[in-house]
Amino acid sequence: MSRPTPDVFDPGTLGPVTLRNRIIKAATFEARTPAGAVTDELIEYHRAPAAGGVGMTTVAYCAVSPEGRTERDQILMTPEAVPALVRLTDAVRSEGAAVCAQLGHAGPVANAASNGLPAFSPSRMFSPLAMKATRQPDAAEIARIVADHARAADLAGQAGFDAVELHFGHNYLVSSFFSPLLNRRRDSYGGSLANRARLAREIAVAVRESVGDQIAVTAKLNMDDGVPGGLRLEESLQIGRWLQDDGALDALQLTVGSSLLNPMYYFRGQAPRDDFARVFPRPLNWALLTAGRFFLRQYPFEEAYLLESARQFRHELSMPLILLGGITTRDTMDQAMAEGFEYVAMARALLRDPGLVGRIRSDPTTRSLCTHCNKCMVTIFEKTRCVLHPLPAADNPSAERAAVHAELFA
Repeated sequence: MSRPTPDVFDPGTLGPVTLRNRIIKAATFEARTPAGAVTDELIEYHRAPAAGGVGMTTVAYCAVSPEGRTERDQILMTPEAVPALVRLTDAVRSEGAAVCAQLGHAGPVANAASNGLPAFSPSRMFSPLAMKATRQPDAAEIARIVADHARAADLAGQAGFDAVELHFGHNYLVSSFFSPLLNRRRDSYGGSLANRARLAREIAVAVRESVGDQIAVTAKLNMDDGVPGGLRLEESLQIGRWLQDDGALDALQLTVGSSLLNPMYYFRGQAPRDDFARVFPRPLNWALLTAGRFFLRQYPFEEAYLLESARQFRHELSMPLILLGGITTRDTMDQAMAEGFEYVAMARALLRDPGLVGRIRSDPTTRSLCTHCNKCMVTIFEKTRCVLHPLPAADNPSAERAAVHAELFA
């Protein structure tokens, strides 16, 4: 017997957590954590969409390991970070929303020069961020990274987070292990798909054992990398089956693309190459000006642009799924619910208008003001924002962090 289609504004159960509705603010880099500190501006960044009606907001890029930060100003999950994170979770919950921490290890996307630590990747490769080779972690270092995820999840629970999202996408460390292009190992973490998926499965199980049923555990999973030789959808489907069978996750959020090799594959819309070139240091700006069309490729934006691929996961898996990508209207949300997705996730549309969800609830014909120009991507070197909705002058600093690194996207 088929189950009734829920309304997107009905409460939803995510593991041990009940959300007031089925709309999640997806993780997007905030650029409001100088020296890794939780600031009032970061708190407001998440309080605003909570007040605007989302069921849950996601704090981006909470690194589990020092070398796993995208750059030195990223939040690192340590006991010392907990009191300030409590202020954030309290502020979000005061608006009636739940709050999630995205946990991950940047792997080859980490800026070793900024962190002062080597960047890890499944196999050695040249990193344009540090202008030197990455390091291949050995078995002991992999075990430590798995334990770091479990410890970070426990700290997230102590800080009042209702959920954690494990970053298994975009060729960050776990995702890079999935990739046949990036993972050329010959040990138990390389070669076969089962070996390449081993790290993700070990992390998910370790995190679940750490937090039990106290908070929800989800993962952001690449369906495909959008790169020749990278992870393919058929392989990702099998990884999804394994993760479901392991029983450690409460939901999967489905994504695509590679921060290393093809970031626009998961953004869609205009590719702001010239804007990036203006803020990137040399030689990255020269590379963008001469070869940017190969790295920042342009894909047309359309509503629910990941739905076709995500449908295959919906047909294969019984676990809850979160649909991401081009969710900006009530019609699209209703379609996602009708096709069996338990939740939808929004990002750029909420950056443009944090109150969009409340406005859609009041008037289902409401349209997002986001134009998908993607110029917000360039603001990650200052404070992430919609350029069509400028911050007050006092909140709009110069691009002093432009030299940090080129990829901080969720």
